[in-house]
Amino acid sequence: MAMYSKILIALDFHGDNAEIIEKGAQLARENGAEIFLVHVNEPLAVAYAADGMSWSDQVVSLETSIRKEAQKKMAETGARLSLPADNCITREGKPSSEIHDVAKEKNIDLIVMGTHGQSGLQLLLGSTANSVLHGSTCDVLTVRVGD
Repeated sequence: MAMYSKILIALDFHGDNAEIIEKGAQLARENGAEIFLVHVNEPLAVAYAADGMSWSDQVVSLETSIRKEAQKKMAETGARLSLPADNCITREGKPSSEIHDVAKEKNIDLIVMGTHGQSGLQLLLGSTANSVLHGSTCDVLTVRVGD
């Protein structure tokens, strides 16, 4: 009996995504599970663009460019894994909240994501992986990446 039937792989599109994808794909193969990918863009405009500010249009333009690049990378990653477009999800918002929402919407059994093993002040402030772990209704596997 398979332990997991739906696996969500959360990506940030930094250089270490290959390790996270491989671990998620391996678990999917071992369990005969369906793979979903998610990437969440944190809105810049909310934090930095204010009405009347001379640079707000530039922030919105940058945000649009970041969104398009993320969608392109998501499509490429999904194609490499032979995933249907519906399984490749990009969202806007707070990463941990959006990952939780996708997990609930898709009835995910396991979330696979990376962690850089933060310490000190970064640990006290929290990380996306920590927030996902503590608010998740399913299993979460963090893959240690980077240094």
